[in-house]
Amino acid sequence: MKQVVLITGGTQGIGLGLAKAFMARGAEVAVCGRSDGPLDAFSREFPKALAIKADVTIAEERAAMLDAMYDRFGQMHVLVNNAGRFVERDFLAADAVNGLADEVALNLTAPISLTSEVLQRWPALQSIIFVSAGFALISPARAPTYGAAKAGLHGFAEGLRRQLARHGTHVLELLPGITDTPGTATETRKKMTTSEVAEITLEALAKKKPMALPGSMKLLPTLLRIAPEATRRMVAEM
Repeated sequence: MKQVVLITGGTQGIGLGLAKAFMARGAEVAVCGRSDGPLDAFSREFPKALAIKADVTIAEERAAMLDAMYDRFGQMHVLVNNAGRFVERDFLAADAVNGLADEVALNLTAPISLTSEVLQRWPALQSIIFVSAGFALISPARAPTYGAAKAGLHGFAEGLRRQLARHGTHVLELLPGITDTPGTATETRKKMTTSEVAEITLEALAKKKPMALPGSMKLLPTLLRIAPEATRRMVAEM
């Protein structure tokens, strides 16, 4: 039986890298996104996959997306909560919290809500992947609300992993380092490719690890144990 995988925000970046990696292993893949252009491009390149236009922050659109999944596949084995957005905020500025509700909805509330809705329909789900960030462990100075949302997602993944363990559902948290995506186009630091991140993620998934830690993130938990203050200062200013 082929795995059926849903990846939110799967038309570009890490989500697209994961979609390609799952398809290369024979999985049936569905992705969702909010923009017609990337969805159309995905459908042209991967005509056997399912591309769904949906805003995961809107309950009705999440429901319609899961209806489309059921109509096409009848089942789901893996949910990848990937959709998210990095937002810089200066809290000395007057507009510091403009759009805050939308940011928190996309980065935290939506993946929690979608996870609940998927489990109601497919309680025997094999795996849930949350695409988080190293900033879940150390909040960045330039984007403290992003760090707060990712820290919340990290806590949710950790608790959910314990809750679902007895039911056989594996919960994996992906903490990618800097990756070559449209969002990091102006970055000059060395970046991992999305295919490298995807391969490490699927390897961690196969081994039922709690975390996938690509590249520089592999050392982060250890550094936080042995040199917590220096590590926090270094990462927080990235």
